[in-house]
Amino acid sequence: MASATLKFETRDGRGKNEARRLRASGRIPAVVYGGKDGGKTIAVDPKGLAKILRTQQGANTLIKLNVPGGGDARVLVREYQLDPITHELLHADFYRVAMDKIIRVPVTVVASGEPKGVKQQGGVLDIVHRQIEIECLPADIPNQIEVDVRELMVGQSIRVKDVATNPKWKAVTDPEMMLLHVIIPKVEETPAPAEAAAAGTAAAPAEPEVIKKGKKEEEGAEAAPAPAAGGKKEKK
Repeated sequence: MASATLKFETRDGRGKNEARRLRASGRIPAVVYGGKDGGKTIAVDPKGLAKILRTQQGANTLIKLNVPGGGDARVLVREYQLDPITHELLHADFYRVAMDKIIRVPVTVVASGEPKGVKQQGGVLDIVHRQIEIECLPADIPNQIEVDVRELMVGQSIRVKDVATNPKWKAVTDPEMMLLHVIIPKVEETPAPAEAAAAGTAAAPAEPEVIKKGKKEEEGAEAAPAPAAGGKKEKK
């Protein structure tokens, strides 16, 4: 179980102006949920949090929020917001955990080894689901769950119920949910030259989509009669 320490400061202000002020000073707004005081507004260092999220444990890292001159709390990342262009952290939500109480968390499933169906039968390993949800104590959250796939042949699969049990955690995802299987890759048939030529002749080129407003204007222009050559304008 990975752990890290993150410094934070309490804050009283809310709203967009406060968030912009915090980001300009090198911090981001965040909220800690859980505990007697409910949601607690804080400010954290985005670089420190980004470093934690980039680790193998990621959002499942048990974080100790270190209060300058005060106590600390154990939290996990509930969710975070990124800038769509720069991908910089904009906001984060944490939830407080008790070290003696069981929690539910999603954990990544990783395939271990190369299936026989890939080496001997020309199949490919298809990952259907990459995570399962488990129950455990905060200190027992695994970095990842490895699944041995070396004996898999084409047509065989591994489901949640096939994952090896562990005394420190229990899978709570549907036991019948498929995680991965070995399949034969699909091969697209190449049409014969004569068939391809016939299909190319029969297919009409696609016309670009016309914006409705422009189409109406063009139709209106075609409907208006052209003035006769040398004709006089009618008096109104």
